[in-house]
Amino acid sequence: MTRPAPPPRARRRVPVLAGCAVLLGLLLGAHQLVPDVGGLGTAIDSFLPWLGLGVPVLGVLALVRRSRVGAVALLVPVLVWGAMFGPALVRGPAGGSADLRVVSQNVFAGNTEPEATAADLIKADADVVGLQEIAYTARERLLPALDDAYPLHVTMGTVGLWSRYPILDSRPVDLGLGWTRALRATVRTPQGELVVYVAHLGSIRLGSTGERDGTLRALAAAVNADPASKVLVLGDLNTASTDRALGRAMPSLQEAQNEAGSGLGFTWPAAFPLTRPDHVLYRGLTATDAGTLHTRGSDHRAATAGLRL
Repeated sequence: MTRPAPPPRARRRVPVLAGCAVLLGLLLGAHQLVPDVGGLGTAIDSFLPWLGLGVPVLGVLALVRRSRVGAVALLVPVLVWGAMFGPALVRGPAGGSADLRVVSQNVFAGNTEPEATAADLIKADADVVGLQEIAYTARERLLPALDDAYPLHVTMGTVGLWSRYPILDSRPVDLGLGWTRALRATVRTPQGELVVYVAHLGSIRLGSTGERDGTLRALAAAVNADPASKVLVLGDLNTASTDRALGRAMPSLQEAQNEAGSGLGFTWPAAFPLTRPDHVLYRGLTATDAGTLHTRGSDHRAATAGLRL
Protein backbone atom coordinates (compact mmCIF):
# COMPACT_ATOMS: atom_id res chain seq x y z
CA MET A 1 0.00 0.00 0.00
CA THR A 2 1.36 3.41 -0.95
CA ARG A 3 2.11 5.72 1.99
CA PRO A 4 0.25 9.01 1.66
CA ALA A 5 2.42 12.06 1.06
CA PRO A 6 2.77 14.43 4.01
CA PRO A 7 0.76 17.62 3.86
CA PRO A 8 2.55 20.45 2.03
CA ARG A 9 2.97 22.43 5.26
CA ALA A 10 4.69 19.46 6.97
CA ARG A 11 7.03 18.97 4.01
CA ARG A 12 8.08 22.62 4.17
CA ARG A 13 8.85 22.59 7.90
CA VAL A 14 11.69 20.06 7.51
CA PRO A 15 13.99 22.32 5.48
CA VAL A 16 12.98 25.34 7.55
CA LEU A 17 14.14 23.66 10.78
CA ALA A 18 17.32 22.41 9.14
CA GLY A 19 17.95 25.85 7.66
CA CYS A 20 17.49 27.52 11.04
CA ALA A 21 19.95 25.10 12.61
CA VAL A 22 22.57 25.76 9.94
CA LEU A 23 22.02 29.52 10.17
CA LEU A 24 22.45 29.36 13.94
CA GLY A 25 25.75 27.56 13.49
CA LEU A 26 26.90 30.11 10.94
CA LEU A 27 25.91 32.99 13.21
CA LEU A 28 27.92 31.51 16.07
CA GLY A 29 30.99 30.79 13.98
CA ALA A 30 30.94 33.92 11.84
CA HIS A 31 29.42 36.42 14.27
CA GLN A 32 32.18 38.93 13.58
CA LEU A 33 30.94 39.23 10.01
CA VAL A 34 27.56 40.57 11.15
CA PRO A 35 27.59 44.32 10.37
CA ASP A 36 27.69 46.40 13.53
CA VAL A 37 24.80 48.58 12.43
CA GLY A 38 23.02 50.23 15.33
CA GLY A 39 25.09 48.14 17.73
CA LEU A 40 23.65 44.84 16.41
CA GLY A 41 27.03 43.20 15.90
CA THR A 42 28.22 44.26 19.34
CA ALA A 43 25.03 42.95 20.96
CA ILE A 44 25.46 39.55 19.28
CA ASP A 45 29.14 39.44 20.26
CA SER A 46 28.42 40.39 23.87
CA PHE A 47 25.87 37.65 24.49
CA LEU A 48 27.25 35.13 22.00
CA PRO A 49 27.32 32.03 24.25
CA TRP A 50 23.60 32.44 24.94
CA LEU A 51 22.81 31.81 21.27
CA GLY A 52 23.38 28.19 22.20
CA LEU A 53 19.94 28.24 23.81
CA GLY A 54 18.57 28.10 20.28
CA VAL A 55 19.72 24.47 20.04
CA PRO A 56 17.26 22.97 22.55
CA VAL A 57 14.45 25.11 21.11
CA LEU A 58 15.10 23.79 17.62
CA GLY A 59 15.58 20.32 19.05
CA VAL A 60 12.13 20.34 20.61
CA LEU A 61 10.61 21.56 17.34
CA ALA A 62 12.42 18.82 15.42
CA LEU A 63 11.14 16.24 17.88
CA VAL A 64 7.58 17.49 17.72
CA ARG A 65 7.66 17.54 13.91
CA ARG A 66 9.60 14.26 13.74
CA SER A 67 12.12 15.94 11.50
CA ARG A 68 15.17 13.72 11.11
CA VAL A 69 16.81 16.23 8.78
CA GLY A 70 16.26 19.00 11.31
CA ALA A 71 17.67 16.85 14.11
CA VAL A 72 20.79 15.98 12.11
CA ALA A 73 21.27 19.64 11.12
CA LEU A 74 21.42 20.55 14.81
CA LEU A 75 24.86 18.99 14.85
CA VAL A 76 26.14 22.13 13.10
CA PRO A 77 25.43 24.64 15.94
CA VAL A 78 26.19 22.01 18.60
CA LEU A 79 29.66 21.35 17.18
CA VAL A 80 30.37 25.06 16.59
CA TRP A 81 29.25 26.05 20.10
CA GLY A 82 31.21 23.18 21.61
CA ALA A 83 34.37 24.15 19.76
CA MET A 84 34.04 27.79 20.82
CA PHE A 85 33.00 27.45 24.45
CA GLY A 86 33.36 23.80 25.43
CA PRO A 87 37.04 24.03 26.38
CA ALA A 88 36.30 26.80 28.90
CA LEU A 89 33.70 24.63 30.62
CA VAL A 90 36.03 21.66 31.14
CA ARG A 91 39.32 23.52 31.59
CA GLY A 92 40.87 23.63 35.02
CA PRO A 93 43.42 26.14 36.33
CA ALA A 94 46.65 26.27 34.36
CA GLY A 95 48.47 25.33 37.54
CA GLY A 96 51.70 26.43 39.13
CA SER A 97 52.26 29.03 41.78
CA ALA A 98 51.25 32.63 41.26
CA ASP A 99 53.64 35.49 41.94
CA LEU A 100 50.84 38.05 41.95
CA ARG A 101 47.13 37.87 42.73
CA VAL A 102 44.97 40.61 41.21
CA VAL A 103 41.36 41.76 41.39
CA SER A 104 39.44 44.16 39.17
CA GLN A 105 36.12 45.50 40.46
CA ASN A 106 33.54 47.99 39.26
CA VAL A 107 32.22 49.10 42.64
CA PHE A 108 28.98 50.60 41.17
CA ALA A 109 28.09 54.27 41.42
CA GLY A 110 24.88 53.41 43.25
CA ASN A 111 26.60 51.18 45.81
CA THR A 112 24.83 51.42 49.18
CA GLU A 113 27.18 48.97 50.93
CA PRO A 114 30.68 50.25 50.14
CA GLU A 115 32.08 49.01 53.46
CA ALA A 116 30.87 45.49 52.63
CA THR A 117 32.37 45.74 49.16
CA ALA A 118 35.71 46.75 50.68
CA ALA A 119 35.54 43.89 53.20
CA ASP A 120 34.92 41.34 50.44
CA LEU A 121 37.77 42.71 48.35
CA ILE A 122 40.17 42.62 51.31
CA LYS A 123 39.11 39.04 52.04
CA ALA A 124 40.18 38.08 48.51
CA ASP A 125 43.77 38.68 49.69
CA ALA A 126 44.96 40.12 46.38
CA ASP A 127 48.32 41.83 45.94
CA VAL A 128 46.93 44.38 43.48
CA VAL A 129 43.36 45.72 43.36
CA GLY A 130 42.02 47.92 40.58
CA LEU A 131 38.70 49.69 41.12
CA GLN A 132 36.43 51.53 38.74
CA GLU A 133 33.32 53.68 39.14
CA ILE A 134 34.33 55.04 42.54
CA ALA A 135 31.49 57.49 43.06
CA TYR A 136 31.89 60.52 45.28
CA THR A 137 28.98 59.37 47.46
CA ALA A 138 30.72 56.09 48.34
CA ARG A 139 34.30 57.33 48.43
CA GLU A 140 34.36 58.35 52.10
CA ARG A 141 32.99 54.95 53.16
CA LEU A 142 34.88 52.72 50.72
CA LEU A 143 38.40 54.10 50.67
CA PRO A 144 39.36 54.17 54.37
CA ALA A 145 38.99 50.40 54.78
CA LEU A 146 40.97 49.71 51.63
CA ASP A 147 43.61 52.26 52.56
CA ASP A 148 44.15 50.53 55.90
CA ALA A 149 44.66 47.17 54.19
CA TYR A 150 46.68 48.61 51.31
CA PRO A 151 48.66 51.67 52.46
CA LEU A 152 50.16 51.94 48.98
CA HIS A 153 47.50 53.31 46.67
CA VAL A 154 46.62 55.94 44.12
CA THR A 155 43.24 57.26 42.95
CA MET A 156 42.50 59.48 39.96
CA GLY A 157 39.01 60.52 39.02
CA THR A 158 36.75 57.49 39.41
CA VAL A 159 39.47 54.80 39.23
CA GLY A 160 42.07 53.66 41.71
CA LEU A 161 44.87 51.17 42.35
CA TRP A 162 45.73 49.54 45.67
CA SER A 163 48.94 47.54 46.03
CA ARG A 164 50.97 45.60 48.55
CA TYR A 165 54.06 46.62 46.62
CA PRO A 166 55.53 50.09 46.01
CA ILE A 167 53.91 52.24 43.36
CA LEU A 168 56.82 53.99 41.71
CA ASP A 169 54.88 56.40 39.51
CA SER A 170 51.38 57.04 38.24
CA ARG A 171 49.59 59.29 35.78
CA PRO A 172 46.13 59.63 34.26
CA VAL A 173 45.35 58.21 30.84
CA ASP A 174 43.20 60.44 28.68
CA LEU A 175 40.24 58.52 27.24
CA GLY A 176 38.70 61.63 25.72
CA LEU A 177 35.76 61.78 28.12
CA GLY A 178 36.62 65.06 29.83
CA TRP A 179 37.31 63.45 33.21
CA THR A 180 39.70 60.76 34.40
CA ARG A 181 38.55 57.16 34.02
CA ALA A 182 41.91 55.48 33.48
CA LEU A 183 45.36 55.54 35.03
CA ARG A 184 48.78 54.05 34.42
CA ALA A 185 51.09 53.09 37.27
CA THR A 186 54.37 51.25 37.71
CA VAL A 187 54.42 48.72 40.55
CA ARG A 188 57.69 47.26 41.85
CA THR A 189 57.02 43.62 42.65
CA PRO A 190 59.59 41.18 44.08
CA GLN A 191 59.92 39.79 40.53
CA GLY A 192 60.48 43.17 38.91
CA GLU A 193 58.58 46.19 37.66
CA LEU A 194 55.06 45.84 36.28
CA VAL A 195 53.03 48.47 34.46
CA VAL A 196 49.39 48.44 35.53
CA TYR A 197 46.50 50.17 33.80
CA VAL A 198 43.15 50.59 35.53
CA ALA A 199 40.38 51.68 33.19
CA HIS A 200 36.66 52.19 32.91
CA LEU A 201 35.67 52.68 29.29
CA GLY A 202 32.65 54.56 27.99
CA SER A 203 29.25 52.94 28.10
CA ILE A 204 27.41 51.26 25.27
CA ARG A 205 24.09 52.96 24.62
CA LEU A 206 21.11 51.32 22.97
CA GLY A 207 21.88 51.44 19.27
CA SER A 208 25.23 53.20 19.72
CA THR A 209 28.74 52.08 20.63
CA GLY A 210 30.49 55.34 19.74
CA GLU A 211 31.54 56.37 23.25
CA ARG A 212 32.83 52.90 24.08
CA ASP A 213 34.64 52.60 20.77
CA GLY A 214 36.36 55.97 21.19
CA THR A 215 37.60 55.19 24.69
CA LEU A 216 38.71 51.72 23.62
CA ARG A 217 40.81 53.24 20.85
CA ALA A 218 42.35 55.71 23.31
CA LEU A 219 43.23 53.00 25.83
CA ALA A 220 44.55 50.72 23.09
CA ALA A 221 46.77 53.50 21.74
CA ALA A 222 48.32 53.96 25.18
CA VAL A 223 48.77 50.24 25.87
CA ASN A 224 50.02 49.32 22.41
CA ALA A 225 52.60 52.13 22.48
CA ASP A 226 53.78 51.33 26.01
CA PRO A 227 57.42 50.17 25.91
CA ALA A 228 57.07 48.06 29.08
CA SER A 229 57.54 44.34 28.58
CA LYS A 230 55.19 43.39 31.41
CA VAL A 231 51.78 45.07 31.25
CA LEU A 232 48.57 44.41 33.17
CA VAL A 233 45.20 45.93 32.32
CA LEU A 234 42.44 45.81 34.95
CA GLY A 235 39.08 47.28 34.18
CA ASP A 236 35.48 47.44 33.20
CA LEU A 237 35.96 47.83 29.48
CA ASN A 238 32.26 47.61 28.59
CA THR A 239 33.44 45.11 26.01
CA ALA A 240 32.82 41.38 26.26
CA SER A 241 35.59 38.85 25.73
CA THR A 242 33.74 37.72 22.60
CA ASP A 243 33.40 41.26 21.24
CA ARG A 244 35.25 41.74 17.96
CA ALA A 245 36.41 45.17 19.09
CA LEU A 246 38.56 43.93 21.98
CA GLY A 247 40.87 41.60 20.10
CA ARG A 248 41.28 44.02 17.23
CA ALA A 249 42.16 46.92 19.52
CA MET A 250 44.79 45.20 21.68
CA PRO A 251 45.94 42.05 19.88
CA SER A 252 49.08 41.68 21.99
CA LEU A 253 47.11 41.18 25.21
CA GLN A 254 45.79 37.91 26.60
CA GLU A 255 42.73 37.43 28.79
CA ALA A 256 43.39 35.59 32.06
CA GLN A 257 39.96 33.96 32.06
CA ASN A 258 40.49 32.56 28.56
CA GLU A 259 43.93 31.24 29.39
CA ALA A 260 43.52 29.86 32.91
CA GLY A 261 39.91 30.21 34.06
CA SER A 262 37.25 27.56 34.42
CA GLY A 263 33.90 28.50 32.91
CA LEU A 264 32.97 31.59 30.95
CA GLY A 265 33.66 34.05 33.77
CA PHE A 266 30.61 36.27 33.32
CA THR A 267 30.60 39.29 35.64
CA TRP A 268 27.50 41.36 34.82
CA PRO A 269 24.90 41.70 36.19
CA ALA A 270 26.11 40.37 39.52
CA ALA A 271 22.86 38.64 40.48
CA PHE A 272 22.77 36.54 37.29
CA PRO A 273 25.77 37.29 35.06
CA LEU A 274 25.12 37.20 31.33
CA THR A 275 28.32 38.67 29.89
CA ARG A 276 31.87 39.68 30.81
CA PRO A 277 32.71 43.38 30.50
CA ASP A 278 35.31 43.14 33.30
CA HIS A 279 38.80 41.97 32.42
CA VAL A 280 42.26 41.01 33.53
CA LEU A 281 44.40 41.44 30.41
CA TYR A 282 48.18 41.15 30.23
CA ARG A 283 51.30 40.69 28.17
CA GLY A 284 54.68 39.36 29.26
CA LEU A 285 53.02 37.38 32.08
CA THR A 286 51.50 33.92 32.54
CA ALA A 287 48.09 33.29 34.09
CA THR A 288 47.94 30.43 36.60
CA ASP A 289 44.26 30.72 37.46
CA ALA A 290 41.31 33.07 36.96
CA GLY A 291 37.74 33.46 38.14
CA THR A 292 35.15 35.83 39.51
CA LEU A 293 34.22 37.10 42.96
CA HIS A 294 30.73 38.06 44.12
CA THR A 295 31.12 41.16 46.28
CA ARG A 296 28.30 42.78 48.20
CA GLY A 297 27.01 46.13 47.05
CA SER A 298 28.19 46.09 43.43
CA ASP A 299 26.21 45.27 40.30
CA HIS A 300 29.35 43.64 38.83
CA ARG A 301 31.22 40.61 40.00
CA ALA A 302 34.95 41.13 40.34
CA ALA A 303 37.40 39.55 37.89
CA THR A 304 40.27 37.76 39.63
CA ALA A 305 43.49 36.13 38.46
CA GLY A 306 46.75 34.64 39.61
CA LEU A 307 49.75 35.65 37.50
CA ARG A 308 53.33 34.49 37.20
CA LEU A 309 55.85 37.18 36.36
